[in-house]
Amino acid sequence: MKQGLSLRVSQHLALTPQLQQSIRLLQLSTLELSQEVEQMLDENPFLEVAQDDAPREEFGLVQADAPVSEGERDLESAAYSSTDYVDSTAPVSPRDDEVTPLTAQEEPNWDGDGTTELVPDDGEWGVDAKARTNNLGDGEDTDASELARSQESLQAHLHRQALGLRLSQEDRCALQFLIESLNDDGYLEDTLEELARGLMGADNDDEEQLEELLHHFNVALGLLHSLEPIGVGARDLGECLRLQLRAQLIPGAKTPRARERDEVCELALRMCSEPMDLVARRDIKTLMQRCNGSDAHCREALVLIARLEPKPGRRFVDVERNIVVPDVLVIPITRPGSTATPQFRVQLNPDVMPKLRVHDIYANVLRNHRGGKSSGNHAALQQRLQEARWFIKNIQQRFDTILRVSTAIVERQKSFFIHGELAMRPLVLREIADELNLHESTISRVTTAKYMATPYGTFELKYFFGSGLGTESGGNASSTAVRALIRQFIAAESAKKPLSDNQISEMLKEQGIECARRTVAKYREGLKIAPASLRKAL
Repeated sequence: MKQGLSLRVSQHLALTPQLQQSIRLLQLSTLELSQEVEQMLDENPFLEVAQDDAPREEFGLVQADAPVSEGERDLESAAYSSTDYVDSTAPVSPRDDEVTPLTAQEEPNWDGDGTTELVPDDGEWGVDAKARTNNLGDGEDTDASELARSQESLQAHLHRQALGLRLSQEDRCALQFLIESLNDDGYLEDTLEELARGLMGADNDDEEQLEELLHHFNVALGLLHSLEPIGVGARDLGECLRLQLRAQLIPGAKTPRARERDEVCELALRMCSEPMDLVARRDIKTLMQRCNGSDAHCREALVLIARLEPKPGRRFVDVERNIVVPDVLVIPITRPGSTATPQFRVQLNPDVMPKLRVHDIYANVLRNHRGGKSSGNHAALQQRLQEARWFIKNIQQRFDTILRVSTAIVERQKSFFIHGELAMRPLVLREIADELNLHESTISRVTTAKYMATPYGTFELKYFFGSGLGTESGGNASSTAVRALIRQFIAAESAKKPLSDNQISEMLKEQGIECARRTVAKYREGLKIAPASLRKAL
């Protein structure tokens, strides 16, 4: 190979630490941003949460919280257009993450302009909500996740019932161990032998100790099955349903109606001992042959099984779910007696906006102690000060971008906010990106894990984007509106003759919407609606 020198001119995008941080903050959820703020407060001494009650700044599209120079504004704008950079003479990779990072020779740092003077941007930013609290209001200091965790869990509920049982020390310990081994649905995923061997240890092969542990576990399992909610401690779905059915049996029933009900309940017990896919498919003919029941009794047994709870621990898991706090609030503006089209005000949720500022005392000390023997330490502290400034600016830019995108969404989907999801129009990321002069990847970051509170509920920003389906008039109907229409059709159907996917497709065509049967099936499954055969009343 012949070696030689050549000169080539090319362009590539290099992200500074400031821009990398800005892009990363943009894609964080509210909870992740709160954690990031907490971490930065712990690491950077120049950053603090303002404790005093300052007047709310006017934050939004027209006026930012702090005046900045034109050069700084251009740099902040580059944070969200960094992936938008396209050179007309050089090819650009379509992948958003193919960005060349800075090399070691380019010396990435937070030095900024090198000044330690207090600037207007160092003032506090945000509204009167603290960074460490969530949307509880009324001066509550406990955040929402802590409030949810304070409610009783399944294990705590079972332990409280176990306190009323008179047990030996060994059986009580075995019962407590089984309770702690339950999953979120209330099932025992491991067998008793696996639990016993795990408790003994991998190196212990004492068969007598194993038999003793299995004896205590079997006693504890019977006690666990007697606790509320009924069905907890089951090893599979069939056992869970059988436990609930046995609890409904009335021993020694004398009236004909009670005896008939017990017969249906016993038939349901036999059906739950068969493969559960037969019950799920409502295969009455096969169940009649296997369980020796009449057609009428099999149908009644299936209705009885459908009323049971397949996941006994479900109601305890629900109270521990993550609580969604909206980032944006959409408030209707109503005027008494006005017949004009309703207007909406879009604003950021003050409860998710951290109130940060540069620590003025530390900044003043750094400004008054320049040079000298500690010039190296001074440079390091100056870099930390600049890092705090950039962090505040990047958070401000994050919320500014979220507000801009949310305002554009509300303008495009105004019919939804007036009439509901049936009036949703098709919308893609490119439309908002072109309107705001941003890249689609930026819009995607903004709309991921960000939520908007509307008069119809709280939705993720991505909810307002959807593809379009052709109509007879030549226009497009939003896929979100089509899903809502399918849900409406199914809600109004006859329980004895539920609508098939093909019938729903024909009904949509009557509405002027071209939607194939397969598309209807996909939308129905996305809505978690069972097919017609399972929706049919017995």
